[in-house]
Amino acid sequence: MLWQRVVTALVLLLVLLPALFYPSAVPFSAVAMVFIAAGAWEWARLAGYGPGLALGSAAFTVLACALAWWAGLLQSTLTAWWAAVALAWVVGGAILLRGGTGMWLRLPPVIKLAIGLVVLVAAWLAVAQARHVGVNFLLSVLALVWAADICAYFAGRAFGGRVARGKLAPSISPGKTWEGVWGGMAGVLVLAVAWSWLDGQLGVDTPSLYGQVLSGNRWYMLLAIMAMAAMSVVGDLIESLLKRAAQVKDSSRLLPGHGGVLDRIDALLPTLPMAMLLHAA
Repeated sequence: MLWQRVVTALVLLLVLLPALFYPSAVPFSAVAMVFIAAGAWEWARLAGYGPGLALGSAAFTVLACALAWWAGLLQSTLTAWWAAVALAWVVGGAILLRGGTGMWLRLPPVIKLAIGLVVLVAAWLAVAQARHVGVNFLLSVLALVWAADICAYFAGRAFGGRVARGKLAPSISPGKTWEGVWGGMAGVLVLAVAWSWLDGQLGVDTPSLYGQVLSGNRWYMLLAIMAMAAMSVVGDLIESLLKRAAQVKDSSRLLPGHGGVLDRIDALLPTLPMAMLLHAA
């Protein structure tokens, strides 16, 4: 219901905004850890595990994130790690989407769970590192996903089925179209140019993702931004595949009116590590 969506959104904003803009990165990193743990709980349930092991998965995720925090990884340059995570998303995502729900269902539950825990811990490390870089940098990465999703929605509604033949992934997410993907990429490119221009006009202390990328080779910028927009779609499709395999509409009901945590962060799971790779490179 609409009122549930509004109330849930307001509560989330009341929690996330103070943590995000707090001078220290500690509150936001801690709040993000809670969300990632909830995502691990949902992933375990989608993988076929019961309540006990799902809670254990959430606890393991918190422990892994806490150990990474204690080891000082939030302030470390992890270029090789981010390159490996990005490559795994590109290759693994392509293989999984090509194999579809049938391939996912044939995987042993422990493999499904291991994939999810690695993905979620990597996403937490990426978002926590991004907050350490600066609020402007983190917001620019989040806005990329939001812009890709919003522009894809309107482009799909306006032009879906009029240019390309066939849907994007009809067996996984029948509503998504190629026109929506192209519209999302176009929206992200406009956002990148506008945000980079605002960085210069406002004289921000911490550059955004776009300011960093646009300061280099323009073709590199184009490919990097489009790749991140494309991977946001991959993250969305992967989560849709998991839900279709589990025969559920939402990853959970933790967020009334919005579904589950994974429903809200699915597109961020691949894009956050890619953003940190661009920052570290």
